[in-house]
Amino acid sequence: MADAGRPTVAPRPDGADAGRRPWGPGLLFGLAWLAWFGVAQWSVVRFRVPILLVLTACTALLAWWLVRRTALALPSWLGPAVLVGSAVLTLTVPLFSYLRGGWLTAALAVLAVGAVLVAGLLALPRPWAAPAAAGVAVLAHTALAAVTILGDRAPRIDVWVILQQFADATARLDDVYTQVFTGSPGVQDHFTYLPWMGVLTAPGRWVAGDVRWMLLVWTLVLLAGLWALAGGRRGQAARAAAVVALVVFAPGTLTQVDQAWTEPVLAALLVWWAVLVRRGHAWWAVLPLAVACASKQHLALLAPLLLLWRPFGWRRTLAAGALAGVLVLPWLLADASAFVDDTVTTLLTFHPIRFANTWYLYFLNERGVELPFAATGLVMLAAVAAAVWAVWRRQPDVGEVLRWFALVLAVANLVNKQAFYNQFWLVAVLVAASLLVVPDVTARGRPAAAASDG
Repeated sequence: MADAGRPTVAPRPDGADAGRRPWGPGLLFGLAWLAWFGVAQWSVVRFRVPILLVLTACTALLAWWLVRRTALALPSWLGPAVLVGSAVLTLTVPLFSYLRGGWLTAALAVLAVGAVLVAGLLALPRPWAAPAAAGVAVLAHTALAAVTILGDRAPRIDVWVILQQFADATARLDDVYTQVFTGSPGVQDHFTYLPWMGVLTAPGRWVAGDVRWMLLVWTLVLLAGLWALAGGRRGQAARAAAVVALVVFAPGTLTQVDQAWTEPVLAALLVWWAVLVRRGHAWWAVLPLAVACASKQHLALLAPLLLLWRPFGWRRTLAAGALAGVLVLPWLLADASAFVDDTVTTLLTFHPIRFANTWYLYFLNERGVELPFAATGLVMLAAVAAAVWAVWRRQPDVGEVLRWFALVLAVANLVNKQAFYNQFWLVAVLVAASLLVVPDVTARGRPAAAASDG
């Protein structure tokens, strides 16, 4: 690994040396971003072997990047170029949406025109251009969410139905894990999320009649976290604005908003965890991590990495786990068997959905073979073990830790029974967030030592 006998030279905090570093890896990142999201948009709702191969190749590139620890020089033209490419892909790749007619046209116009406008702002060599670009991106996403929610008031997807009815049941103080969800086109008698996903989205239903308004709020919290993660350093505003815009205008975003997919909640919590750790408030970072872990089960895969990463450490990791347990305890006590059945048993035994682009579905769709859980579990265990070993040996900065998070989740997606656009979106957002972490550098130009667990 890179820490054994070969020192890694950190980039200067202000990014002033970026022009002297090879920009080939940065260009490769831009192409991989477009490829990832291009096939992700195409993947809803279809299984295709080329989609799976592209997702796998991009995951392999992420692994290569982590092993090599290659510094990414991001030339000033790369962000605008990727944004224009995103607009082209959004308009040309098959897109799944329940919007029709003028509503669909308006949503696509917001994405395409907004992406080009932000690209133009990022290309301007003016100090105000980066904040203006970020502001336009935020306004564009707000407009997109409004058009989507007003244009499709009742999307035909079980996620939206069960989140809406979770909010209604919670307002009545009913136990959601014993509910039957009426009108759901999919899951009808299980709430497969951990309870805090419902709690964090319910205000949208209570205040404005639709949980997707709260998902908009969480997306804005995520975008604010991305800006904060850049740290306000000189030369970082343009990169922060570019990352915010790449997330806002990623191909497939319209589908994500329309379907009420919940990954913006997890992304916001994980990014603010990173912000707090980076600013030296690691104990405060326990709070967003615990809430995230009380919202969706698969984040437990990330805990082993944090146990051995000294800037967060085993004490805070265990505290986050304990707090997550306290947060879900009321629902567990209300009906333990129903809670475990909905959140554990159902997920382990749930039937595969044939348009999930995973290797599990490849063998099922193309070879007629249903892989045993032991096979897919072994792959996930190997990915987690590799990440834990690397984090323990290297004690990297929080940016690299975010990339290890992304790799673990990407591998889990690729071997799972179910993985759709939203899960792959979360992986990409964590990678994008990691670009905003420029390592602290000592007077001799070396990365500053990681703090020990306190």
